[in-house]
Parts: sequence; structure tokens; C-alpha cells
Amino acid sequence: MPVYQYKARGLRGDAIKGTMEAVSSDAVAAQLLEGGMTPIDISAARGAASKEIKLSELFPEKVTETDVIQFSRQMHSLTKAGVPMLSALHGLSQSTKNTTLSETIRNVTTSLEAGRDLATALSEQSKIFSLFYVSMVRIGETTGQLDKIFVQLARYMDRDKRTRNQIKSALRYPSFVIVAIMIAIAIINLFVIPTFAGIFAKFGSELPLATRILLGVSDFTVANWPILFGIIIAGIFGTRHYIHTDEGRYRWDKYKLKLPLAGEIIYRATLARFARLFSMTTQAGVPLITALTVVAKALDNTYVEERILGMQTGIERGESITRTAAATGMFDALVMQMMAVGEETGSIDTLLAEVAEFYEAEVENDIEKLSARIEPILTVVIAGIVLVLALGVFLPMWNLGSVMNK
Repeated sequence: MPVYQYKARGLRGDAIKGTMEAVSSDAVAAQLLEGGMTPIDISAARGAASKEIKLSELFPEKVTETDVIQFSRQMHSLTKAGVPMLSALHGLSQSTKNTTLSETIRNVTTSLEAGRDLATALSEQSKIFSLFYVSMVRIGETTGQLDKIFVQLARYMDRDKRTRNQIKSALRYPSFVIVAIMIAIAIINLFVIPTFAGIFAKFGSELPLATRILLGVSDFTVANWPILFGIIIAGIFGTRHYIHTDEGRYRWDKYKLKLPLAGEIIYRATLARFARLFSMTTQAGVPLITALTVVAKALDNTYVEERILGMQTGIERGESITRTAAATGMFDALVMQMMAVGEETGSIDTLLAEVAEFYEAEVENDIEKLSARIEPILTVVIAGIVLVLALGVFLPMWNLGSVMNK
């Protein structure tokens, strides 16, 4: 998009200079007038500004979830204050520090100027704004409650981000320990045991079974380490590629819910996310079939998504939400009970919001205990490795000491 330099006068007659990206000089003039400034001169920018744009295009800055949360909060404040949408977006495009998000907002502004609604303009930036985000904005535009939708999106995304950060923090220490164990085993096999092998060869007596196993594993590792390294690298990249296929992602998403220790946490976090999103969409007045579609796509789990989308068939046949949800086998007794009560009383959105709060508290509690559950397992693994090394390395040395004493 071209860059223009402009000179303008503010409301008090003060001189203002700057640059702006727009499709034409007329678009620049229109944006200046909307911002309360009177354009004096508008010309195409050259030189350093153009070089900056080219560099930013080569190395675009990544838009994080925090940036989108901040954007949502700012949009809530601006729409609640009654600021016109074009003026609000124009101001945000100038004040946003993230260059990629700033460019995205300018593109949204251009789409609005072309006559599109906000949801459609956001959907054109699918790398930044998810289907759920766009759907909720569309609901806000339809119902005239755009400011409330933006604050709900900000709160939900902030809560979801905090939960994922807690899970990562809980798994960070065990991950470091596992990596350290693997590195230690590799060093022992490649360097330590071969050194002892020369000493053991001088004994002239039969070595213990544990020592022979260690020496055999070490010899095999030293002789074939390039092949083993290649197999490990191929396995990692092959697994990553398979997970990114439709079938691989489906199987992985299904397996995640049954992982030892972490599977129960992931399952409860998924239920909390479903309850929160379903409550938000139904409270906003979204039709039930549409709400299920939007929520299923936002759960980031293809296995659960397929089960929830399967509920649509039963609902279209006239069955109740509770009955179709029970048929999926995805929901526990608490969710089913609250759904049943919600359908009878007509307050399913309120009750599911309470379910979401309950599960979010449970997930936080489980995450805090996760490290405490993993530490004993790691302790046993480390103790086992030390025991094997003690039996395999030091037992022959003790035997050597006994022979020399004799």
C-alpha cells in the first residue's frame, strides 16, 4: 500500500506533519478530516520511509495473543465512548506499536471504507482474528452490543492465555529434567563407559551381567551414533508432519485427553472452554446450530469438534440439547446435570457460565499439583539410572578390589 506524507492543521490551527498508508491521497484526506484535521498538502512519500516499509515486509512482526487482547480492550473503550468506528480504527492504527497489527488495522479500515461491515473486514485478516472472534463481532454488530462483545472477548482470551501459561510453567521443570537425563545418558554411553571398558578388559575375569549389558549398549551407541541420531531427527520431524495431517491431528487430539497426569487437566480445560464459549454465544442470542459450529471450531481439538458438530443432527431432528450432548460421550455428570436444569428453566447460558468457573478453578488447582505429581516419578527414574550405573560400573571395580586384596 502506498505511503503518503501530509501537512495539516489541527482544531486550534497548529501545524501537523506525518505519514500515512492509504490506497490514494483522497483516502488520506478523508481520514484526516475524520480525525478533525484540515489537510493542506498530501504527497507520495519516498526514501527512508519506503525502505522501512520494505524491511517490515521482509521481516514482519508477529502478532501475539496479548496484542489482540489489548486491541479488544481498546475497541471496547472506544465503542463504549461512542467514537465512530473509522475514527477509532484510524487512531489505533497510529498508536499500535506492533507494525503487523497496525498494518492489519489499516487494512480493516480500508475494507470499512469500501462499504463492508466490521466482521467481514476482520474475517479478511484470518491469520490474526479467529473464526470465533469474527463470529462474536458479527453478533455484536447485529445486536448493537459491540462494546460488550469486545470486553467479553478480551476477558475470555486473557483467561484462556493465563491457563495455558500455567500449564507451560508447570511442565517446564519436568521437561528440563527429562532433557538433562537424556543428555546425561548420551554422555555416559559415548564417553564414560568406553573409558571403563579398557580397565575392565584387563581383569581377565567374567564381568557381571549389568556391566556386560552396559558395555554392549555403549559399543552399539558408539559404532552407530550417526544412524541413531538420524533416526531420532527423522522420528521428530516425521511425527510433527503426521500431527499436521488431518488424520494425525485427530488421533493426537484424541490421545491428548488420555495422557497420564496431564490428560485429565486437558479434558477439564476443554470442558471449561466449551462451557464458557457456549454460554457467551447463547447469551448473545446466537441460534443454537450456529453457536455449536462456532464453539466447536474455537476449541482447537478436532476430536472434540467432531463430537460437538455431531450434536447438530440430533437438534435438527428436534431432540433436546441434553440428549444430544449425552450421545457424544464427551461430557461428565456435572455438565449434563447443569444442561438439563438450564433447558428446563431457560437459563442454560447462566448455568454453563457457572460450570465454566467451576472447571477453571479445578484446572488451576490441578496445574498447581501437577509438578508435585511428576517429581516423584522423575525421582524414581533418576534413582533407577543411578542404580544401573552403580551395578554396571562400580560392581566390577569392587570385585577388582577384592581380587587385589587376595
